[in-house]
Amino acid sequence: MSIAIPDGYHILPPGKLANVVTCLEMTAKPKTRGHGFKPGLTLAAAERSDLAGYRRLFAAVGRDLMWFSRLVMADEKLAAILGDADYEPYVLKKDGHAIGILDLDFRETGQCELAFFGLTPEAVGTGAGAALMDAAIDRAWARPIARLWVHTCTYDHPNALGFYRRSGFTPYQLMVEVHDDPRLTGHLPRQASPQVPLLGG
Repeated sequence: MSIAIPDGYHILPPGKLANVVTCLEMTAKPKTRGHGFKPGLTLAAAERSDLAGYRRLFAAVGRDLMWFSRLVMADEKLAAILGDADYEPYVLKKDGHAIGILDLDFRETGQCELAFFGLTPEAVGTGAGAALMDAAIDRAWARPIARLWVHTCTYDHPNALGFYRRSGFTPYQLMVEVHDDPRLTGHLPRQASPQVPLLGG
């Protein structure tokens, strides 16, 4: 639902954060860039029933990107999502250690959301992200979809938007997200996302 937000500055209530979200899409499979996984890298289906393990990887990847949605979600809801046959969670591993997350959400007929995509900080810049994106595109378009989409925000890695565009995504919509600061609710450490000022608490 679209609502009109008046021009100008808007003071947020204490404990709230806001960021600009960019939605991107592709409506046909692009040519993947041929980035295969380097030796030692493997992509495997996540253990759907291991909620703690899933959240550990989610937090390791998104700690400084203000990822919090799966951390505040009730166990029952998360278990239902991960257990859905039309939701595909994957783990990227290097020499057996988890370094990346890839979640493909096919629950809406005819499309796929690249729901979560990212690497742990030490894996960024190694080329693993490009290989993981090629794998994501191949797996998404292996199903009969008409659209693959993803969103990124101003708290994401500064190179994320350019990376998605180079991967074949086109921006189509902007949104503003307002939410509780998860560092103040205890869902993220207070030192997480140091680029975002911590106010109050």
